Amino acid sequence: MRIVAIGLAALIALAGCGDSGTDEPGTTSSGSAVTGSVNVFAAASLTESFTTIGKQFETAHPGTTVVFNFAGSSALATQINEGAPADVFASASPKNLKVVVDAGNSEGTPTTFVKNQLVIAVAKGNPKGIAGPADLTRPDLKVALCAEAVPCGAAAKTAIEAAGVKVTPVTLEQDVKAALSKVKLGEVDAALVYRTDARAAAADVDAVEFPESAKAINDYPIVALKDAKNAAGAQAFIRYVLSAEAGRVLTEAGFQAP
Repeated sequence: MRIVAIGLAALIALAGCGDSGTDEPGTTSSGSAVTGSVNVFAAASLTESFTTIGKQFETAHPGTTVVFNFAGSSALATQINEGAPADVFASASPKNLKVVVDAGNSEGTPTTFVKNQLVIAVAKGNPKGIAGPADLTRPDLKVALCAEAVPCGAAAKTAIEAAGVKVTPVTLEQDVKAALSKVKLGEVDAALVYRTDARAAAADVDAVEFPESAKAINDYPIVALKDAKNAAGAQAFIRYVLSAEAGRVLTEAGFQAP
């Protein structure tokens, strides 16, 4: 599998020749019409950003409807390989996307469109005074992590090992939103989540940055799927994700350029 990283400058350049550039609204780059439903399977951490991007895409392509399935990337890969109807897969990790590619269910070359980094999500005001991973070993704290099979869990494992500490979570969640929910509900004192998820929940949680998270930055690749019912829509949606308009949405959410 070859992953193509698109830098910020390239994103802007792509925007100039993509959906927001030379294409007429509602058409592909070849001039054919884009209509109907586009089924996008996307990592849970993309929920807020892709919901906004989906609305923008529908406006740019009248007659289209973007239908999202947000979940953990490993679960989505399994669903796709079992025949779930999907046109596009956006994963929070190349590892999970590779499962789909290796099964022969992708179409074309995956493209990395953003990166994401972990923070420690804590209750508003940080009442337990958590300053970094070492504090997560305190016996008076309850910590939630993602399961290692999902990208946020694999990244958490790497970051914790980089910090040289041993964290014993009280729960292992199947996606980052579930881990974050434990903090929002007061069921745990802290959770390792993506910066973007903590920012989206800023009304309820604070984010504690820690330098070891730089050792565990996740690439997010996107690819069209071989059995896509709306192949033209899939390609048009991917081009839109790589556009400057979508790039602004992703940057404002806290994602990093690849």
